[in-house]
Amino acid sequence: MNRLMSAIERALALAFIGAVCLNFANVVGRYGFGRSIVGADEIQITIMVFMAFLGAAVVSWRRSHLRMDVLVRFLPERFRSILRALEAVLIVAVAGFALVQSWRYSAQMLALGSTSAVGGIPMWIPHGAVTLGFALILLVCVRRWRSL
Repeated sequence: MNRLMSAIERALALAFIGAVCLNFANVVGRYGFGRSIVGADEIQITIMVFMAFLGAAVVSWRRSHLRMDVLVRFLPERFRSILRALEAVLIVAVAGFALVQSWRYSAQMLALGSTSAVGGIPMWIPHGAVTLGFALILLVCVRRWRSL
């Protein structure tokens, strides 16, 4: 899992660098030559979707997500264990629900052949990133479940 998450993190970092370069080239083209790159904004938005949802899986694996645990720190260990178990159950339930719904929607986008308006990006790709992100979050949570 560590290798997978590191690979995802590196891929997202490279995608981010690519998005910044694309944005720079688009700005130079638009203001320097009066022409912009067709679909550049849609590509950048797709990269951001991947960064948000796959990045959430990396953050979940590293346990670096935001927590409201100021009061929890003062509870006895037994209660903290109960809260961690409850948190895991809720994450599995919510991520599982979101996974199923995003899978269905991505499948519809694929079946319809829907593409973005300008860049022609198949819409199942960004929606598939949501599905993949929730699948990875679910996998992380289930793998951690044993360590409760």
